[in-house]
Amino acid sequence: MQDSQDTSQAQRPGPLSGIVVLDVTRVVAGPYCTMVLADLGARVIKVENPSAPDYVRDFPPFVDAAQGRQSGFFAQYNRHKEGVTLNLKQPEAREVFLEMVRKADVVVENFRPGVMARLGLGYDVLREVNPRIIYTGISGFGQVGPNSSMPAYDNSAQASGGLWSINGPVGEPTRVGTIIGDLAASLYAVIGTLSALREVERSGEGQMVDISQQDAVMSLTENAVVNHTCSGEVPGPLGNDHPFVRPYGRFPCKDGYVFFGGYTDKFWREACLAFDDQEMLDHPDLQTMEQRFDNTAYEKHVRPAIERWFATRTKAELETIAGDRFPLSPIKNMAEVVADPHILARNMMTQAMLGGARFEVFGSPVKLSATPTQVAGAAPTLGQHTDAVLGGWLGLSDEALARLREEGVI
Repeated sequence: MQDSQDTSQAQRPGPLSGIVVLDVTRVVAGPYCTMVLADLGARVIKVENPSAPDYVRDFPPFVDAAQGRQSGFFAQYNRHKEGVTLNLKQPEAREVFLEMVRKADVVVENFRPGVMARLGLGYDVLREVNPRIIYTGISGFGQVGPNSSMPAYDNSAQASGGLWSINGPVGEPTRVGTIIGDLAASLYAVIGTLSALREVERSGEGQMVDISQQDAVMSLTENAVVNHTCSGEVPGPLGNDHPFVRPYGRFPCKDGYVFFGGYTDKFWREACLAFDDQEMLDHPDLQTMEQRFDNTAYEKHVRPAIERWFATRTKAELETIAGDRFPLSPIKNMAEVVADPHILARNMMTQAMLGGARFEVFGSPVKLSATPTQVAGAAPTLGQHTDAVLGGWLGLSDEALARLREEGVI
């Protein structure tokens, strides 16, 4: 596990070192995007309303610390950012924010389309202040289109993007068990932002990056769209099966379940040899992928053989038998995942600090050989860096900061 470090981003090395990101986001679709940018070395300044901050500060799990109860959920998605309070509903706060935009490279927001414009801080205004600014807007349905003004959550995207309809047991559409719409939108926002940064290097022109959660979810539906457009099929939930390859799914074993993906001729042959099943290896009805996919052959021969192979063996034993011969992975619970030696070897567990509390959280899946991501660090308490950012970086005097604080602007 990587050690925690100071939250300041000004001197962090990394491929995005020197890039300043103004983070006007909350919850996950947005904070996750800016966290990834921070992992890559950007200086991320999180802007919160002093009287209505990011409400995931009150999301569990909690740890009691010297500075009061702290949220692990908030710490996980806001590690090594700097925290500034600024009430953007106030005219003077708007002017302060525009001064920040002059010195920044990227603004990321995840309000409903039109909210920033009503605050006088829409993209048209920001690009007048800084033509190089990249404005990344993440929303449920995007900046344009007939549904753009509709409120949305992750479930809205899973429902409207088609993923909900194809997930779950047969005949029972089921929400994916994580906020995949929020997470996918954040990752696409990272891709769009990085692309826009490359363009501004080339041409000097910033642009808007428009990310829709619905779009992001739709793009994750694998073959469902093209199946429908080619054949008119309207796919439904398949449970643990795959639409065109077998065996490829969940199978029970002595102490739980494993995923087994031995559908190719090579992997099926290796599995038969590993489990010393010459009968299945030589069976005339099981010699090709097409034969093994046939429902009658699969239910009569393939599935019973696999269940027989696995019934008396544990997940760990099966994983050892499979080795690098064919795909087989234990279906692990989170306790098993966070203790997985391979996960630990790849630094996928790290620490985040918040208000004196320490949390173990996931690391970064991005592995760079020359400029590695730096993931361990502290999330800001509310307004922790307001004076340092607005005074030291923006240049406001102590008197100006005191007046802004007295007036409720910061």
